Amino acid sequence: MKIVSWNVNGLRSLEKNDYWEEFLKGVKPDIFCLQETKASPEQVPEALLSPASFSSFFSSSQVKKGYSGVALYSKVEPWNVIYGMGIKEFDQEGRIIGAEYEDFWLLNAYFPNGGMGPERLDYKMRFYDAFLAFAEKLRKQKPIIFCGDVNTAHEEIDLARPKENEENTGFLPQERAWIDEVINSGYIDSFRHFHPHTAKAYTYWDMKTRARDRNVGWRLDYFFVAHEFIKHIKKSEMHTDIYGSDHCPISLTL
Repeated sequence: MKIVSWNVNGLRSLEKNDYWEEFLKGVKPDIFCLQETKASPEQVPEALLSPASFSSFFSSSQVKKGYSGVALYSKVEPWNVIYGMGIKEFDQEGRIIGAEYEDFWLLNAYFPNGGMGPERLDYKMRFYDAFLAFAEKLRKQKPIIFCGDVNTAHEEIDLARPKENEENTGFLPQERAWIDEVINSGYIDSFRHFHPHTAKAYTYWDMKTRARDRNVGWRLDYFFVAHEFIKHIKKSEMHTDIYGSDHCPISLTL
């Protein structure tokens, strides 16, 4: 089984530019989790609303149209699907879909960006804490896999210019410390598990400066796997040959 995660930076734009078919043919997901969809179901074209052989689930922002949002598509019918964490402040932006399968819970999350001032950074950090507590609660039922755009690079190896970004959101000490906390709680960064020393491996590039052409990027997208389930994971990969967003897809093979 292959699970794919991708911040698409606008779901509707994928079909317009034929990136959707390229993605499906190139990556061949069994389950795929999309972030920053920027659309509610009634705005999504039919081809993206219910692709052949997939069940589809959407969570959209209730505070602003064309903002945030996540989607989950699955060839395997989930046992149960949940939307959000049960905390209105965080759920109203449409940032989480959880799907329960026979052997694990899968959480698809679009974590907040800490830009736009101290209030938003505080929101991001509180979201982080609430999410980890929520994941730990579900973990009492069965192992957790969580994926998505975490909006933080963990270590210096995870971005092209660490020194220049030490005081910028996405690489602040408190943001990075939360990822430490996740790992200390028994979750494994699957990419680093299989590729511990691989440098210049990024999942996000700034479009305005054409940073992807020069590979001046950040690793912001992750699959974290509860340590008790890591034995079932065969691969954790990046698909940097797939275009259509300022992020590339990542995948986990079980």
